[in-house]
Amino acid sequence: MSELSQLPIAATADLDRLRAQIRDWRHEGLRIGFVPTMGALHEGHLSLIRMAREHADRVVASIFVNPAQFAPHEDFDAYPRTLDEDAAKLANAKCDLLYAPLASDMYAGGFSAKLNLEGAALGLETDFRPHFFAGVAIVVAKLFNRVQPDIAVFGEKDYQQLLVIRQMVRDLDFPIEIVPGPTLRERDGLALSSRNAFLSTREREISAGLHDILSGFAHDLTQGTDWETAQGKALAKAASAFDRVDYIEARCAQTLAPLPAGPVTQPARVLAAVWLGKTRLIDNLAV
Repeated sequence: MSELSQLPIAATADLDRLRAQIRDWRHEGLRIGFVPTMGALHEGHLSLIRMAREHADRVVASIFVNPAQFAPHEDFDAYPRTLDEDAAKLANAKCDLLYAPLASDMYAGGFSAKLNLEGAALGLETDFRPHFFAGVAIVVAKLFNRVQPDIAVFGEKDYQQLLVIRQMVRDLDFPIEIVPGPTLRERDGLALSSRNAFLSTREREISAGLHDILSGFAHDLTQGTDWETAQGKALAKAASAFDRVDYIEARCAQTLAPLPAGPVTQPARVLAAVWLGKTRLIDNLAV
């Protein structure tokens, strides 16, 4: 891994240097966009950089593998770290600055702040990873305070996370516009994800079935099938295709609240989390 000064993009781990650059851009009257990531960048991330460029004069990306959103049994140590390759991709995507803080800086000794989340954070991911959104929210709040962007772009692939961040921005009065980025997919429908690299050849062949199942689920709902029946059908398909199913559900698109019984008569989202071996896949589609 190269030193930050040797990367093909302006990069810093230093908060004072970050703030000095942001201050200079502000003095020039420039609008600032921000894309927070955990690295291991793929075309999905780069599409968010390009979206931020459409909304701002300068774009900052962060790379920080956030320990607060991993449980002890999860893949924090195994999560891919590819800073050199990521920096080259960001440079090609015309990102202006990479911020790559250290964990010891983000969570200094004695760090004790927590955010208690409800609303869109309840259910789905929280049922299986109860620590997750508290970890996401605290690091995003800290990054927002450090970068102070005008807009921030989050991918719809992590749809529940997108709504949680939107709600946090409203609740805490961050003067930031949250812009959603559409999910990018492989030709067979698999949503782009850094964790796809963990799939074996056999698992990769199976993985595209998740998109097919969600597409069928969404189609049934648009045809007037009550969501309970459509969900049962989708769950049965997923249970036969994958090693484990955490959830496949239809929820209100705006709030992720449970839907009333019967046919769906409002904008909805179908969401899923399944396992292939040791790899957890998530995806969602609009209804």
